[in-house]
Amino acid sequence: MVAGTTTPNRTVTYQHFGGSSCLRGELNHHGLMAETGNRTFTRQDVEFDSHGTACAAWLYRPNGVVGPPIIVMAHGFASIRVLRLDAYAERFAQAGYAVLVFDYRSFGDSAGEPRRILDIGAQHEDWRAAIAYARTLEGVDTERVVAWGTSFGGGHVLHLAAEDHTVAAVIAQVPHISGPATTFALPLRLVVRLVAAGIRDQLGALLGREPYRLPAVGVPGSVAMMTSPDAEPMVRRLAGDRVEELMSELDVAARIALRVPLYSPGRRAKHITAPTLVQIAKRDVVTPYKVALKAAHRIPRGEIRTYDCTHFEPYLDPWFDTVVGNQLEFLTAHVPADTLDD
Repeated sequence: MVAGTTTPNRTVTYQHFGGSSCLRGELNHHGLMAETGNRTFTRQDVEFDSHGTACAAWLYRPNGVVGPPIIVMAHGFASIRVLRLDAYAERFAQAGYAVLVFDYRSFGDSAGEPRRILDIGAQHEDWRAAIAYARTLEGVDTERVVAWGTSFGGGHVLHLAAEDHTVAAVIAQVPHISGPATTFALPLRLVVRLVAAGIRDQLGALLGREPYRLPAVGVPGSVAMMTSPDAEPMVRRLAGDRVEELMSELDVAARIALRVPLYSPGRRAKHITAPTLVQIAKRDVVTPYKVALKAAHRIPRGEIRTYDCTHFEPYLDPWFDTVVGNQLEFLTAHVPADTLDD
């Protein structure tokens, strides 16, 4: 059950009092065939080229829908698609949308060496390549491509939507907005240690050495990119029964610590022309709430939803149903998937 209040500035705030969700599915020789509610869908492993490197992706196709819109999805900071992006994609496919979910180069199942180098410009290139690939697919409405990003990926889709006015809609879940705001939200001692690590890694790269890596998440007081109290416990929950395997992959070349403070996609908000849903966590210490809210209000066709939760809670119960439900409401209003093949 969720209580919500609407204000004249297009902001809706949610407070959660409980709830749960479930999905059912089975494997077959075509890939994943799943049933949620009354609609089935298939999932295939595909790949596309991004500047000479193969990006791995899942392609979801809803059964019984003619020319569905396609949603292109990718994760956040140093994260990979197996950390619950399939849960969102399944809901979208159930509702009649095709979905392309990809890993950035050098992350997850995508190719690229050295591994886990977070290059902001390169990830923008991966987004452009993914959208271009989606527009080549048969059986989908290539004129209605939706960009969906979360956390750092949410910042990416805002950045790209400000320059690509052909996207049909944008969903930015707890998006990265401001490099300075994110940096200054960290303890000063941690900032100093991250900068030192970044300089060490960058100098090593110039000398041809292997990357010096930092954990993407850690407990408060540790040297990691995100050390809020909820960061490591919630990411462990996202990893589920693969926690030991996946946590070992959740590190990143430390040079990114020198670049995050300079990356502020929220500055381009006023140039976004597509309908844009921005979902903001009120207790977010990774992406400060007030900064995100101010930027979201500058998007001409922006719709804002706020939630009384932390940065990592939207991915999991009890918040997941509410957050993805709002995304589906937004999609139905702006990019409906309502043509059934009877």
